[in-house]
Amino acid sequence: MDEQKRYKILIVDDEPDNLALLYRTLRGKYEITKASSAIEALRILKDNEFNCILSDHKMPQMDGVEFLRRTYEVCPNTTRLLVTAYSDVKILIDAINYAKIYRYIKKPFNPDELLHIVEASLEYHQLKVDNENLIKDLKELFSGTIKAIIEALDAKDSFTLGRSRRVTFYSLKMAEKLNINNAEKGRIELAGLLHDIGMIGVAEDILNKSQKLTQEEFEEIKKHVQHSVKILEDIKQLYEVIEIIKYHHEYYDGNGYPYGLKGDEIPLGSRVIALADAYDSMVSHRAYRPSLSSDEAMKIIEERAGTQFDPELVKLFKEVLPDALKEVQEYEEKMKFKENFHTDVEVKTEGRN
Repeated sequence: MDEQKRYKILIVDDEPDNLALLYRTLRGKYEITKASSAIEALRILKDNEFNCILSDHKMPQMDGVEFLRRTYEVCPNTTRLLVTAYSDVKILIDAINYAKIYRYIKKPFNPDELLHIVEASLEYHQLKVDNENLIKDLKELFSGTIKAIIEALDAKDSFTLGRSRRVTFYSLKMAEKLNINNAEKGRIELAGLLHDIGMIGVAEDILNKSQKLTQEEFEEIKKHVQHSVKILEDIKQLYEVIEIIKYHHEYYDGNGYPYGLKGDEIPLGSRVIALADAYDSMVSHRAYRPSLSSDEAMKIIEERAGTQFDPELVKLFKEVLPDALKEVQEYEEKMKFKENFHTDVEVKTEGRN
């Protein structure tokens, strides 16, 4: 009981009797805040955080679907429940797609049933929080290890210098536009940083070859996916990250590798990283070819929309790319300044010794 009281719920209904019923049903287990309109509730949300928002559908000024949609912009990790007397399919679809509700509750409701749904929604909320905390802990726990692995990969293949960071950056820019939860963003971030660590297992003479690869050599390159999985598979907490890495060379039309998945069979994170990885590979100088311009690379990506890449993600990537390139340039210039600054300090210090 004490554990449950830490959850805060905002209930919203313009009918005083309905609001009172909701309050009586939930007050014994949770900390309840009441609002008699969507406008009042939005004001409350400016200064307060809640684990769950429970809203009636039919209200003046703003209906429950529109209200809950707005709450998603303010507090995306809060669980949303809609109470409605209607069973209109369009209303329910809008509630799910635009307001991101967890469940809807049909009027008239049974108080015990309402309580059960609220409890289930809070269990779901807690699971999301725990997942996000796990990803945060993993990033902190492995930050040193990940940095060392990336530096080892960069040292082995100078042409890929900084690629993991750039691929991660582009991937997160897309993830932000997709409005996915923080836990999934965290998994995409880790997968972006680690997606090519299996290249450590590929011979340097193949990585640095200036001529076109033979079929046998290309098969060796393709094995880097399995090498990546092998390196990470004993870290149980990275299971979902590995699932993203495992499929980032699958093609949208099913002609990729190593498993031949297609369309939505490919995890969203894998489809995101596939795009970012392909773009950065094309604009990076390689031993066997010069780099392409950003426009040239984007043209190729658009041509491959629907075959190699998810066509909707291609549109999204094109939208975020201009701002992303500016931020990448600013970041790399800042890093270069820091490196030059530290080098100058070291030289001056040595000169005094």
